[in-house]
Amino acid sequence: MSYATTLLAEAVSHVELPMPTWMYGVIALIVFIFLGVATFSYRDVANRHSAKASGQAAAEPGHGH
Repeated sequence: MSYATTLLAEAVSHVELPMPTWMYGVIALIVFIFLGVATFSYRDVANRHSAKASGQAAAEPGHGH
């Protein structure tokens, strides 16, 4: 192949991204923050109904950690 066909092939295969590359990082950061908030919202869920949990632990001896 000649040099001209190589340059032409590179020019044709170049694809423009739909947004700047740093925006992909921003979108990923926003997604991870959202997932972190969703995970954090489940913090201490087991202790919200401690009376109910302690009643079940007394009814089932040997069960629990």
